[in-house]
Amino acid sequence: MSAQECGGARQQRSFGRAADELRPVKLTNDVMKNADGSCLAEFGDTRVLCTACIEEGVPSWRKGQHAGWVTAEYAMLPASTSTRSRREQKGRKGRSMEIERLIGRSLRAVVDLRRLGELTVTCDCDVIQADGGTRTASVTGAWVALHDALMSYVRQDKIKRLPLTDQVAAISMGMVAGRPLLDLDYPEDSHADVDMNLVATGGGGIVEVQGTGERSTISRDQLNALLDLGEQGIRQLIQAQAELTGFGV
Repeated sequence: MSAQECGGARQQRSFGRAADELRPVKLTNDVMKNADGSCLAEFGDTRVLCTACIEEGVPSWRKGQHAGWVTAEYAMLPASTSTRSRREQKGRKGRSMEIERLIGRSLRAVVDLRRLGELTVTCDCDVIQADGGTRTASVTGAWVALHDALMSYVRQDKIKRLPLTDQVAAISMGMVAGRPLLDLDYPEDSHADVDMNLVATGGGGIVEVQGTGERSTISRDQLNALLDLGEQGIRQLIQAQAELTGFGV
């Protein structure tokens, strides 16, 4: 059982996990009646409600291309953190815009937009409880919601076949007190020397790597160790998605 240095005090990791262990992950689909697809993604104490809604037509700049579009919106609900945050208005916060663009890019990486046809899928990711890793839980849960929404259209003969080419999931890694850790919770994230996120497909393709030296730099060997941890976590998340949806099974 591993421990970490956090804020000068030696603490056990949440859920008594080792450095290379995920928090307990639970994906629950079909949680919203009116969405075409939905998923509650739980990574430990982080909970994100992901929905996918399909609309006829595409944005004006995409008309005539005979291809669809997948986009995302992300928000943190006021009571999702320890102190109430103000509800976001139009003219969104920079962080939320950055995360929703990440979610959209991640999902589009595994969708054949021409096979989708001139439809727009919007995936909404609303954080109802935050304890680190909200963007990674959002990507992972949004794929489930997207899968179920598209399958509903296949069953209704509105799409000839499922336009998904693969799965996609995301996980965080970081260097905390000189140790590489997988799936950081908030106390770890807030004290991380280096903070990273990995987005990857079921086939092992890397969609995006985000990394920041918050308090120090890292060596190439440490970077490789973090990526190895991330790939290990991605494989587990991909398996959880597949078990829930039956995709690729």
